[in-house]
Amino acid sequence: MDHKHRLYPVILSGGSGTRLWPMSRAALPKQLLALNGPRTMIQDTVLRAQLPGAATPVVICNESHRFLIAEQMKSIGVKPQAIVLEPQGRNTAPAAAVAALVAADPKVIILLLPSDHVVTDEGAFRDAVAVAMRAAEAGNIVTFGVTPTRPETGYGYIQRGVALSGIEDAFKVRRFVEKPDAVTAGDYLADGGYFWNSGMFVFRADVLLEETARHAPEVAAAVRDAVAKAKRDPDFIRLDAESFARAPNISIDYAVMERTDRAALVPSALGWSDVGSWSSLWEIQEQDGDGNVLQGDVIAHDTRGSFVRSEKGLVALVGARDLAVIVTRDAVLVADKSKAQDVKSIVDRLKDAKRSECTEHARVFRPWGNYEALELGDGFQVKRIVVNPGGRLSLQMHHHRAEHWVVVEGIALATVGEKVTTLKENESIFIPLGEKHRLENPGKTQLILIEVQCGSYLGEDDIVRFEDVYGRVPEKK
Repeated sequence: MDHKHRLYPVILSGGSGTRLWPMSRAALPKQLLALNGPRTMIQDTVLRAQLPGAATPVVICNESHRFLIAEQMKSIGVKPQAIVLEPQGRNTAPAAAVAALVAADPKVIILLLPSDHVVTDEGAFRDAVAVAMRAAEAGNIVTFGVTPTRPETGYGYIQRGVALSGIEDAFKVRRFVEKPDAVTAGDYLADGGYFWNSGMFVFRADVLLEETARHAPEVAAAVRDAVAKAKRDPDFIRLDAESFARAPNISIDYAVMERTDRAALVPSALGWSDVGSWSSLWEIQEQDGDGNVLQGDVIAHDTRGSFVRSEKGLVALVGARDLAVIVTRDAVLVADKSKAQDVKSIVDRLKDAKRSECTEHARVFRPWGNYEALELGDGFQVKRIVVNPGGRLSLQMHHHRAEHWVVVEGIALATVGEKVTTLKENESIFIPLGEKHRLENPGKTQLILIEVQCGSYLGEDDIVRFEDVYGRVPEKK
């Protein structure tokens, strides 16, 4: 790792953002979506972390998102020092310990940032980081406390303690408080000594590891083993799955911050939001004269205080009040905005019913590009497939279906059996059932084709891979 810099940003990208369903789903969660501007939330976070004296960031993410994140970093011109892959989500305490160990320099200062938050006052953010760095150098584990603007019941709070000696604008943490009821939240707001818990941290690597070993030894031991046995290649650091699975699923707040005597607070007015629900996204976006946020093809009449977003087709509202209406290609959500936190219960029901809408979008992203099901019927399915320049699907075969490929745009290199064919626009090829085949894009622009599948079973698990440049062929034992 780069040890020429004092500040070492680490971006956490492990959340699934279920309260922003149907836009945010496990396969493409909110941090990988452009919900508050032209860039995705993780892109904004990485760019915000480009501070004076800071190294390029490390990203810690779910293994299944690795290529999406690599592509999003490339599109903003950032090459992370490393992309660390978690074999499974274990919450923020193990992730923080991973960050400290991957840094490899015990005295380096780590800026640990969730990838799915919004910060609108970047000047205040830079000032807060500068204060936090001084407090971290003195041996404290620092969190940013956001100055509350309303009696919010959806956030945890931090009570400010005494001032840190010799460090202006930094304080000891007196206590952490769980999400309060409305009356208590109002009391906290009036008191002035309570702050929203932002989930952003600054600490010296050695201090974090010492306190984790002291207060959460099972986390420390499992993470040390997972990092020591990690597999490294030019693009990714793959944590050892067996070791990492032994780490308790626990947040850094519960594992360390609520137990250590080194917890410190930097109060800040950052224009911060964790964008935890459709109501919070409505709050931070520009509203029209009726208090509405309307995105996409939307017409609203006599409608007030509503957030409406359409990705497919016209949405019309008449006489609506305080609604969240979200239309994607395969799902529609209509919710009372005040009940937006309860969207997670819908996702839980979808999981229980084993419905794909809780995890996958209609457009499914793969390392080589994406595909979208256009039509599904008895014995057939039609897909639109996009292959990025240089993208190469695995060499594969299917037991239960044959396929027809028709090129709509770009150039395709199609391998069917032993024969390799170049296809241009309006040309097609047939792949018989059971035949090995591969699709590649040798061009410099996107390849778009229509795939028609015919067979007795059309599920995505009917794929036998023989070769794959993205490492998706199981290793032979």
